[in-house]
Amino acid sequence: MDTTEVPIQPEGEPSGPRQVEVAVCGRSHTGKVRSNNEDQFFVARVARSLETVVSSLSPDEVPAHADTVGYIMVVADGMGGAAAGEVASGTAVNTLVNVLLDVPDWVMRLDDAGFAEVSKRAARYYDMVNDELSRRAQEDPELSGMGTTMTVAYSLGSGLFIAHVGDSRAYLLRRGKMRQLTRDHTQAQALVEAGVLSPEQVTTHRLRHVLTNALGVSDRPVDVEVHKVDLQDADRLLLCTDGLTEMLQDPEIEKVLADGSRPEETCATLVDLAVEAGGHDNVTVVAAHYSVSASQTR
Repeated sequence: MDTTEVPIQPEGEPSGPRQVEVAVCGRSHTGKVRSNNEDQFFVARVARSLETVVSSLSPDEVPAHADTVGYIMVVADGMGGAAAGEVASGTAVNTLVNVLLDVPDWVMRLDDAGFAEVSKRAARYYDMVNDELSRRAQEDPELSGMGTTMTVAYSLGSGLFIAHVGDSRAYLLRRGKMRQLTRDHTQAQALVEAGVLSPEQVTTHRLRHVLTNALGVSDRPVDVEVHKVDLQDADRLLLCTDGLTEMLQDPEIEKVLADGSRPEETCATLVDLAVEAGGHDNVTVVAAHYSVSASQTR
């Protein structure tokens, strides 16, 4: 089946000093050229809950009920030929999910201390994913050379954490203007940063797909790029593989994100436009829309 879509309905999040509602959706398409889909995505709602059953303390002293809700969003783009790319991205996401299931405290604040701890954990988790990919490649010669990108977003209340390896991207749209949160880990981008290429030259350069940082391609610790964002009302988050950004320019993506549609419509429109533009690669997007209560915004 070419198309996979997983919508998650909005839910209030009484976490932190701001009241935040999140609507999120993910969608993936094989495209017009490839025979299999080497992209993977994953969206989960994580929660910590307390409900007082009985207590000697008064209701003013202990809450009757308290919930903290966060969201984890992942996109991964595998590589390696034949089915190896599909195995690489699937293994990466599956390993990450199982690692998270073994962690007793899923929900972590994103203040300064929390961000430092989440960053440390992200580096450790990415290394564990890298080790699992290396192990599988060593056990099966047909998987030799496989690797994958992986971009992860974790939002809790009005805090957003991004962890990133590869050339899948995270974008943030705010007040109608879109900016790229992540850096492409490619040789072409490295040449831009060295002053050899202009940003405009990257879109057609032969080295734009050559990764300088990916999971599964080395036994060395992974260099994980991390970011922290304080979300504002009406912010739009987009995670995507390069099957989208190869087919659509940033202004085209920005226009879709800014049109006010629900995440389901945003995902469907972006995927459809990328396929109509040629669909030269698998296309995967995850879109999250944030509503921050103005009455509680600092």
